[in-house]
Amino acid sequence: MVAPTNARVSSTLEKLMELKNTSHNIRAKWVLNPPEPPCLWRQILDNIKGTFLHGRNRNRFSSLRNQSLSKNVFMLLQELFPVLGSLQEYNIQKFKYDFMAGLTLAILAIPQSMGYATLAQLSPEYGLYSSIIPPLIYAMLASSREIVIGPIAVDSMLLSSMIRNLKDPVHDSAGYTQLVHTATFLVGVFQLAFGLFRFGFLVDYLSHATIVGFLAAAALGIGLQQLKGLLGIKHFTNKTDLISVMKAVFTSLSNQSEWQPFNFLFGLSFLFFILFTTHLARRNKKLFWLSTAGPLFWVIIFSVIAYRINLHKLEVEDYIVQVLGPIKGGSLKSSSLYKIHVGDKFMVPLIKIGFTIAVISTTMGISVGRSFASLRGYHLDPNKEMVSLGLMNIVGSFTSCYVTTGSLARTALKYNAGSETMVSSIVMALMVLLSLRFLTGLLYFTPKAVLAAIILSAISGLIDLKKAYEIWKVDKFDFLACIGAFIGVLFASVEIGLAIGVTISFLKIIIISIQPGIRIVGKLPGTYDFGDVEQYPMAVKIPGFFIVSIKSSVLCFANASLVRKRIERLVTDEEAEDGKGEITFKFVILDTSSLMSIDTAGIASLEELNKNLTTCGMKLAIANPRWQVIDKLRLANFVDKIGGRVFLSVGEAVELCIGAKIGIV
Repeated sequence: MVAPTNARVSSTLEKLMELKNTSHNIRAKWVLNPPEPPCLWRQILDNIKGTFLHGRNRNRFSSLRNQSLSKNVFMLLQELFPVLGSLQEYNIQKFKYDFMAGLTLAILAIPQSMGYATLAQLSPEYGLYSSIIPPLIYAMLASSREIVIGPIAVDSMLLSSMIRNLKDPVHDSAGYTQLVHTATFLVGVFQLAFGLFRFGFLVDYLSHATIVGFLAAAALGIGLQQLKGLLGIKHFTNKTDLISVMKAVFTSLSNQSEWQPFNFLFGLSFLFFILFTTHLARRNKKLFWLSTAGPLFWVIIFSVIAYRINLHKLEVEDYIVQVLGPIKGGSLKSSSLYKIHVGDKFMVPLIKIGFTIAVISTTMGISVGRSFASLRGYHLDPNKEMVSLGLMNIVGSFTSCYVTTGSLARTALKYNAGSETMVSSIVMALMVLLSLRFLTGLLYFTPKAVLAAIILSAISGLIDLKKAYEIWKVDKFDFLACIGAFIGVLFASVEIGLAIGVTISFLKIIIISIQPGIRIVGKLPGTYDFGDVEQYPMAVKIPGFFIVSIKSSVLCFANASLVRKRIERLVTDEEAEDGKGEITFKFVILDTSSLMSIDTAGIASLEELNKNLTTCGMKLAIANPRWQVIDKLRLANFVDKIGGRVFLSVGEAVELCIGAKIGIV
């Protein structure tokens, strides 16, 4: 009876082993024979398609055949112009909120836009132009229902600080304005390319820490530049660094004829009133309208006072209080298409300027959109936003507008006003157009100090000391990028500050990539999982196996040799700790679940590792390789060189190598 029983047991074991091997062969085919990864052109086409037919709407287009032509056309139009979707359930109540929000936005936008235009060294009307066409285009194309478009302080400062090196805005205002429109066109081209080809990752080259430092320094730089308007200084430096600006201020103050005390009194008083009304609005949310209607109200009051003071002066140059002077009125007849010149001697620096501003402007606009989209509970498509921003700036450059993006102040105002559609932006643009057409004559006596005070009141939100301290606590390397960008912008220039921040951020990436984490892995008790033995001290090392995880997204020429040497050193050190003086490992398993890409240098390093391990009597195995990685390893015949030891998981690799199933220990 014993012999038949043993025979049945042996037969059962053979069948189990056969089933196990069959199962392994099937899973091995899953790993070794995946579909061929998409080629470069396929990825580009998919990106363009995904930009317009993104995520949640793709399924809607798969059922077009079952619907009428009119519905299909409407769905296509709704996808291209998302504002149509918000109008399907539109009613008079929503329009009331939108109209009041749009009117309130226009009240804020008129003085604010003129102030930002003067910051950009442009005539005030260009700020008004930029609050008409871009918001209208964006309202039709964007997926965001909250973002309000307009000029912002950072973009205005970037334009003036970078383009003034090419053309003097005072002595050659026409040439300077022409370069601004050309730069705006290039900004739109770059933003459109970012969206169409899904190059939005370029925006991430500006790390969060770099942006925090840059914005803080930019805010201080903007504030220092406003001393010219606030003090009525007649001759001021074109440089933006702290030392040059402070030197110009002290030089002017030492000469009584170079500055005007009345200007300072006007600007300081206006700043006090605007900060006071903003404080009241924050204390009581029902008074939110004070922070928006307040600036325009005080602009009117101070303009009347300036008119009375300057009434007896015949020439603008003799005015006691500096005013804006004549503002070009009209409507949309002011075309700037002929001012855009592509291919002249300034093209190379303008491309650099366009790219820099495109990255910064897009980053700020999308961050504003994401913040308010999360409050409303919907997803914002960044690539479609980039397309909308790009088309908006391209068309804007043809209609005397300069760079615009999502304005945090205007967007917050719209949100607090209860508007839920882009109709409020359309109302705002139409109101600004009406004011441009009929009210520009009334803005003649607007004091320049008042516009300087408006800008000063708006830049405080750009300085985030709490966030800087948080960066310091969490990551010292990130804080180095933050402080580097801050010092570079404040004491040198915008380009140098950004270059310092980006360089430090890239240096961090390089250090991390060339020194990837190689972690020894053990089995976690009571589970089927494996984990880092340093992070989980309770993890058990399996006898005869040396399991390591490569904690890097890429194995390339920059880190391949280092990875190989560290793995070989860890194997040697582990054997030395064993103390037996003999080979204790039969298999070395590489967990490549974190490895997303590999190049020829990485493959060569694995081949050398396999050769060295084989010489020492050990076998190499690969666990959980990603799609692109296993495809390249197979094409390089590396899988055959390691005997086909490629597995779905670390657990399966251990089971099949020892020939027994590992259970929960």
